[in-house]
Amino acid sequence: MLTKTHIAISILAILLFINSVENKIIFSIVVLIATLIPDVDSNLSGVGRKVIFRPLQFFVRHRGVLHSFTFLILISLVFVLFFPIVAFGFFLGYGLHLLADSFTIEGIRPFYPFKKTSSWKIRTGGKTEIMVLIVFIIADLAMVVLKVWGLF
Repeated sequence: MLTKTHIAISILAILLFINSVENKIIFSIVVLIATLIPDVDSNLSGVGRKVIFRPLQFFVRHRGVLHSFTFLILISLVFVLFFPIVAFGFFLGYGLHLLADSFTIEGIRPFYPFKKTSSWKIRTGGKTEIMVLIVFIIADLAMVVLKVWGLF
């Protein structure tokens, strides 16, 4: 999926969970950053184009270990132990990225290093993804309106 779709999905998640967290600003920032992290393994992604990630891209391939729930769980456990304030936001943002990418044609290997792939029919940047993006933008706007009116 494209960066803008991951962001739209994460914004809805932030709006859904914001009342359940203590530090709302840190939570929101961490979710948005975490939803971008899996794509540092691709020099074609917005964040992956940064020169700082080129050495990492030499060692990992796109949709490899960084696109796995195995990696997500390991890093989330580290955050739970050493930086608990960011653990839930990281898990949510990163996990939603993986979930969204599992619906694409290329898919992900959810339990890397196992070779089993989780994929579906959405072409990255295709018409279906654009429709998904529009649905999430509408849901984001609706959720903001509900929150402003105090209905959610």
